[in-house]
Amino acid sequence: MASDEVLEIKARLASVREVIAAAAALSGRPAEAITLIGVSKLFSAQTALAAWQCGLMDLGENRVQELLPKQDWLARAGASPNWHLIGTLQRNKVRQVIGRTALIHSVDSISLLDEISRRSEAAGLVTAVLLQINASGENSKHGFALHELADALAQGWQLPGVQIRGLMAMAQQTAFPEETIPVFTAVRDAFDRVACHPDCPDGWSVLSMGMSQDFSQAIRCGATHVRIGSAIFGPRPL
Repeated sequence: MASDEVLEIKARLASVREVIAAAAALSGRPAEAITLIGVSKLFSAQTALAAWQCGLMDLGENRVQELLPKQDWLARAGASPNWHLIGTLQRNKVRQVIGRTALIHSVDSISLLDEISRRSEAAGLVTAVLLQINASGENSKHGFALHELADALAQGWQLPGVQIRGLMAMAQQTAFPEETIPVFTAVRDAFDRVACHPDCPDGWSVLSMGMSQDFSQAIRCGATHVRIGSAIFGPRPL
């Protein structure tokens, strides 16, 4: 990768980290409490490697078919980021990703949760996952409604092959990022209620909210993980 492209990524990363630090301070937390996930969707493996070399330790992909070859390429190059699957996961792709992710963010149904548990148990593993919440109520978004969360957790906590670490959510697309705050707050409140539940297992600690356009608002509302693409990598290639 050309040195000027590396410098651009480094500069964007620095800007994103400044916003993270400011938003974290407003929520009474240090910047180190926020995990920054660089979403390298549609960018080359070389670009993802450059981001890792600039200090970005967590990378996310939306699609299994893009995650796996990129992951293998970076491994051959000596890079070992924490890989996150953040996009919709089809049940017939589960077997391909077992043991390949630090965290699956996008579990949007009990049937998918059960498949991940079954495949993980067969491989002698426990897979860390998040339940995806559709708090905005948009038909275009996947996930559990907030009123479905208690039942989903009651079933998921019984599955031996998964560890449910927390929740993931996306707010509505809007030209005014402050409009996302009610959605993020509703998910954070649900997350906090689960944390107080007597049956809540150890490891419940991840609230994945916020993308390039609204990650400051998400952090102010309690996000622990943010998923940033264009603010780090620039406009996505067509």
